[in-house]
Amino acid sequence: MSRIVDALTGGSDKCVIPGHGADSALPEGRDLAFTPEVERETAPLYERVRDIVPAVEWPLFAPFVYAINRLKRERDAVILAHNYMTPEIFACVGDIRGDSLQLAREAARTEARVIVQAGVHFMAETAKILCPDKLVLIPDERAGCSLASSITGRDVRLMREAHPGVPVVTYVNSSADVKAESDVCCTSSNAVQVTEWAAAEWGADRVIVIPDEYLARNVAAQTPLRIITWRGRCEVHERFTADDVAGLRQAYPGAVVLAHPECPPEVVAASDYAGSTAALARWVGERAPARVVLLTECSMSDNVAAESPASQFIRPCNLCPHMKRITLENLYDALRLLRHEVVVPEDVAARARVAIDRMLSLPRATRPADFATGRDPVDVTVMSAA
Repeated sequence: MSRIVDALTGGSDKCVIPGHGADSALPEGRDLAFTPEVERETAPLYERVRDIVPAVEWPLFAPFVYAINRLKRERDAVILAHNYMTPEIFACVGDIRGDSLQLAREAARTEARVIVQAGVHFMAETAKILCPDKLVLIPDERAGCSLASSITGRDVRLMREAHPGVPVVTYVNSSADVKAESDVCCTSSNAVQVTEWAAAEWGADRVIVIPDEYLARNVAAQTPLRIITWRGRCEVHERFTADDVAGLRQAYPGAVVLAHPECPPEVVAASDYAGSTAALARWVGERAPARVVLLTECSMSDNVAAESPASQFIRPCNLCPHMKRITLENLYDALRLLRHEVVVPEDVAARARVAIDRMLSLPRATRPADFATGRDPVDVTVMSAA
């Protein structure tokens, strides 16, 4: 056990509910039941997702929702829920909900002793870097990311050697090792802002923006700066094509097409609006379009739809297999057993925190930045592993 787990459990391997006595062991998931008390206590939560989650499925989810929410209080824990979580997780047990930037900001401020990341591993690493004295858990250690795994710290060092003096802006969708080799981090919400800040701060007309090739190309379409990037891609967003957009417009006349900037540039150019997950949710909430398409991960569409019942959502979305490794069952087990602790080596964490803190210290935008659409894809320099 780690020292943090020891402090929370008194050094015992047996997990008990605090205040319920040493013999009050937490039940395994299979022993949770949909009792009248569970039904009554979770009814307000079901109202948040009733348009998305069929009533016949709720008795399967409700016992976990009830148990997780009780256990969070007993463990002094919070759950960081990314927008790509399924609705029963995002809306019913998530305490801090949003995109990568929102989660990073709130993780740095939380006073809870335990943080459970309902998302993927690089997000949990970021939480641990920002909260080194807290116990950070990931419900499934296999919840990785195709984009984060596309690049290593050594790759970043080689890019620096090839382009000396050029600042490195690294997307938060990256490992702690990669962040540690970077100058500043960004998210899709602030990628253009951070890139232009880095160019001004370093007095450069070129910026390395890694590891997402498509995000970098879409940033390049918004700024006169020369962009150098890496051949990394999100397996969810890279599958969308401009032909998909044309087909959707033909099949659903009048539908508004919104794209995430991890999509290929020609998809962003063909869409009506492009922005981060937070920006997409805000756009739908403010505009309430009659018909809308979100070119992003499927659960994002579900979560926005739950909050925007006036809009009809057309779902040509793609599932992220890594995000879908996080379930109510393993969230419950992570809290019950305090297992799958995320640890970042101190030297790596210290260097990575510099890059993250630089991002968080920049002036906070009042609203997520938009990516102008209708622009031709911009050529950039793309590097890849030897």
